[in-house]
Amino acid sequence: MAEDWQNGGFGLYIHWPFCQAKCPYCDFNSHVSREIDQDRWLRAYLSELDRIALDVSNRTLNTVFFGGGTPSLMHPDVVAAILERVRTLWPTSNDMEVTLEANPGSVEAGRFAGYRDGGVNRISMGIQALNDRDLQRLGRIHSVAEGKQAFEIARKTFDRVSFDLIYARQDQTLKDWRQELNEATSMAIDHLSLYQLTIEAGTAFGDRYAAGKLRGLPEDDLAADFYEMTQEICDKAGLFPYEVSNYAGIGSESRHNSIYWRYGDYAGIGPGAHARLTLNGVRHAVESWRNPSKWLIEAEAGNGESLRETIDQDGQVSEFLLMGLRLTEGIDLTRYDLLAGRPLKEDKLRVLRELEMICVENQRLKVLPKGRMVLNSVLSELLVD
Repeated sequence: MAEDWQNGGFGLYIHWPFCQAKCPYCDFNSHVSREIDQDRWLRAYLSELDRIALDVSNRTLNTVFFGGGTPSLMHPDVVAAILERVRTLWPTSNDMEVTLEANPGSVEAGRFAGYRDGGVNRISMGIQALNDRDLQRLGRIHSVAEGKQAFEIARKTFDRVSFDLIYARQDQTLKDWRQELNEATSMAIDHLSLYQLTIEAGTAFGDRYAAGKLRGLPEDDLAADFYEMTQEICDKAGLFPYEVSNYAGIGSESRHNSIYWRYGDYAGIGPGAHARLTLNGVRHAVESWRNPSKWLIEAEAGNGESLRETIDQDGQVSEFLLMGLRLTEGIDLTRYDLLAGRPLKEDKLRVLRELEMICVENQRLKVLPKGRMVLNSVLSELLVD
């Protein structure tokens, strides 16, 4: 009998924790370091790959994702060596997707050719804004011109290129966003990740906001208008919203991130990397040491994990809903019933249907556009008994 994770597939996430500068909105595990012994880091990554493969060697690997941090600061030969080891440890799908995140400030044509030759076939680029004033406010170290130049280099080197933009920024108007997003969709793009600016505790923006010094953020109604405009412009450009914040042409969806959203299994290596692994029929949450120096020492000693614990049934059900309902395709209710041991309560589904938040079609529960704008509320209603 197939295990549940096989409904989503199996991927590998590799975290490179280093950046040239720390952006004030970023709450990812990223660090600025002047000197990095990349050969030493490579040996640690290879050691971790060997260790993890002992647990999950007999399954087909569908995707690899180099995230960060700024993985485009990695030497191309380091990336190539990691991918070479990956192919010796797992059987891979014929069309395995290998994505590398890049920031425009670290893009060079020769470096990108090296990544391609080493096995990378998709680039996800953090452009974030298409005007210089907002790039400076966001703490980005590249200009619009540099961002566009980096995109062109990526486009000439790889068949699949995505980039990120942040909207609902300080003092941004709907007119500004319409112009910017129209420009983005005209750049021969087949995938966009479009995120509303969120203020996270522990970031520079979070500290400023708490002190009342982060002004010009949109009110809730205006933020909703930004979201609706985003749907309209992407729809006209042929980019459908396959996930709450991700838009793609047919067949250009991120296969790696789809493993997360479809609640598949994924291994994670590198500082702060998370994983979900089904071992002997039991699903586990796995975390690695967050501090880069600590992780490096522990990985060299034989195990970079800081935590491995089982996820109980309620935890799996919650994660399945939290991830799956972000997708336009929704979730398979038969799969939900098997995970939960019971169906969702019909009275809750009825209320949400009447409010035009959800629909149920062919045994799939989907969140409608009206519900996506208040997705957390929809999830809360379904998760609370």
